[in-house]
Amino acid sequence: MFADLPPAPPATAIVVTASRTPEPQSDSAASATVLDADTIQRLGEPLADSLLRLTPSASLATSGSAGSQAQLRIRGAEANHTLLFIDGIRANDPAAGNEPRFELLSTDLASRIEVVRGPQSALWGSEAIGGVVAVDSDRKAVTAATVEAGSFGFARVSAGTGFAQGPLSVALGGGYQRATGIDSFGGPGGDKDGYWNASFRGRAALTLGGGNEAGLSGFAIRARSDFDGYNPVTFLHADTLDNSHNRLSAGRAWLSHQDQDWSASLSASLLGSTNRNDLGDTYLNRTDARRATYAAQVSRRFATGSVKQQLTAAVEQENERYTASDAVYGGFTDQRRTRRHRSVTGEWRADWTGRLVTDLALRRDAFNRFHDATSLRASALLKLSEALALTASYSEGIAQPTFTDLYGFFPGSFVGNPNILPERSRGGEVSLRWKRRAWDASATLYRQHLKDEIVTRFDGATFLSTTANATGRSRREGAELTLGWSPSSALRLSANYAWLHATQQVEPTDTATREERRPRHSGAVLLDGATGKFSYGASLAYVGVRFDTDFDVSPAQRVRLHGYALVGARAAYALNSRLNAFVRVANAFDARYQDVVGYRTEGRSIDAGIRLALDR
Repeated sequence: MFADLPPAPPATAIVVTASRTPEPQSDSAASATVLDADTIQRLGEPLADSLLRLTPSASLATSGSAGSQAQLRIRGAEANHTLLFIDGIRANDPAAGNEPRFELLSTDLASRIEVVRGPQSALWGSEAIGGVVAVDSDRKAVTAATVEAGSFGFARVSAGTGFAQGPLSVALGGGYQRATGIDSFGGPGGDKDGYWNASFRGRAALTLGGGNEAGLSGFAIRARSDFDGYNPVTFLHADTLDNSHNRLSAGRAWLSHQDQDWSASLSASLLGSTNRNDLGDTYLNRTDARRATYAAQVSRRFATGSVKQQLTAAVEQENERYTASDAVYGGFTDQRRTRRHRSVTGEWRADWTGRLVTDLALRRDAFNRFHDATSLRASALLKLSEALALTASYSEGIAQPTFTDLYGFFPGSFVGNPNILPERSRGGEVSLRWKRRAWDASATLYRQHLKDEIVTRFDGATFLSTTANATGRSRREGAELTLGWSPSSALRLSANYAWLHATQQVEPTDTATREERRPRHSGAVLLDGATGKFSYGASLAYVGVRFDTDFDVSPAQRVRLHGYALVGARAAYALNSRLNAFVRVANAFDARYQDVVGYRTEGRSIDAGIRLALDR
């Protein structure tokens, strides 16, 4: 079970993985990156996956043009090893292999994005092996609307509003975007693979007095994307009319208390998802899932002499229901499955005279369909001086088997394994951080080992594939460098570089091979600012050489995907106190690249629009 998150604090604090409760980033040993509302608006990206590409050690692989499947791998972990929260609700899709659906995540839902790297399962449970992404929407009572259009048939409209009246505050927002796209697999003249995406978010909070608050929040996403699938006769990639219809929605209710010594919360959330695949107008298959989450947490702050301490305890329960149906195999793949999950988490934080901050967390996850798991995290931050700090941490992560891993069935090709074990990761990192006036910098080294990795095996006796736990170990090690300079509101500049060595070993006797779709070298540069009537943002993302497997040849061959750099920029001009006009360019130098072998991506695009803010 996974706890819902507390409301997002100011940008100087970390919500998701630094602790079960918010804390200043300067007191956290976790490696974290925060993109605030100004950065998100000034860069102007329509989909959040393009922003995640700019964070350290984040490898993004998109299967074609915008709106196509987007898989994020943090520090070399798998695509289902990232835990996603949207407005405090765990949003990994149980109907899509427990993966976070970043291709569905519009920035209309995001006013703050936080990425915390490294295993965090001792705090937040399954899937938090590579890291955690927390997306929070705008909670301010601001009324604004934006209209934008441009290349590849792109169009976007969004709006938000809210009010605060006495103890009640309400914030609502939503948006719609679409594009005709490009022909991802074929060439010029083929059918274009476009998408549309509609999203809505809402939040209401009522202050009850005495440090108590009650609230409701939720989001809803509806989307369709066209993609090129497989020829049903040759089973090779082809220029097809495949399309996917997706729905992801969730709601959460909470009651919380906060005073000088105690904080406590009760919450319940419900998430539902539907994924339907068609070929043209012909139905192929669909998956549906529902997750109900119930959580309670209490924290006590106290001091023993000069040592400030905090103890936190949390209990959670999660109930999941999964269904699958098809028309392709005559209903033979149909599934009706349920599972239950309970957890207990404890955390102890201590600030030793302001120079040393330690954190110890322990979590026990009890699953009713497979083996239970225990996760540990221990970290320390030592302030060597006012400008310099040293951090070290040891952490463990787990990832539960998907419903397909356990029970999946495709006639003549695949059968699940109900005896599969959760994947486990453990390792550590050390970091040196420096901050002085307008400058900040950090250097981090990390190493992780993954065991019981869930892999696919072929049975020569039955000619069926199934899932199994690898007996070898996969290893990820790397380094991250960051540099920031913010001399004034007219310029905020940051840069990062990441080096990664990720290998997979299925059997102990196998030679370790380099993991696919993970660049050894990657980095990014971001800048944004405002002066006078102008505001602006720009980014450069570099992705080094990666490898992938081409299954359209026999035998399948490992292929090299060349590196590339993407440059984007946006500039806005205030026509008056309420109305802004802006222009945005993406892939400014028209880079030709593939994240997944065989799938083309979009070239240079230029969009323009206006934004009206009525509350200014």
